[in-house]
Amino acid sequence: MRSMRNGGSQTTAYIAIGSNLGDRARYCYSAISRLCEHDQISVSRLSPLIETAPVGGPVDAPPFLNGAIEVQTTLGSHALFHELQIIENAIGRVRKERWEPRVIDLDLIFYGDRIISSDELMIPHPMMHQRLFVLEPLSMIAPDVVHPTLQMTVKGLLENLRTSASPL
Repeated sequence: MRSMRNGGSQTTAYIAIGSNLGDRARYCYSAISRLCEHDQISVSRLSPLIETAPVGGPVDAPPFLNGAIEVQTTLGSHALFHELQIIENAIGRVRKERWEPRVIDLDLIFYGDRIISSDELMIPHPMMHQRLFVLEPLSMIAPDVVHPTLQMTVKGLLENLRTSASPL
């Protein structure tokens, strides 16, 4: 990975990555590559990409490749969120309807231990603790990270979800 060229205070953030259209792995690795090229972002850990069933979209949607990324950044939370959207757009993400198939999806899951609620950004991601496709790869790289509002580790959230009646 690479060290940042811009000084300043660094925050550890976690990003969920996914793709279920076209060359899914290529789109995911293209997004990771773009993160690595950014002056204020350093990718420090990557989970393997795992295939998962789509959740919430059309019944005939193709399966996803999902993973998790740990980054160190000097960007603020909203600036990082905007960078993720820029990367999605550059790779070809088109937003028409919620939960539709997509070439790339980058979701900011945690930003340090911050709790953020604005019109455009909610951190921790409001549904992450209900989604196996987020928790499984995230637990591979950050099992001991504590959800700042639920006060449970990622590993604990995953164990709870696996034993619940209907995990997503």
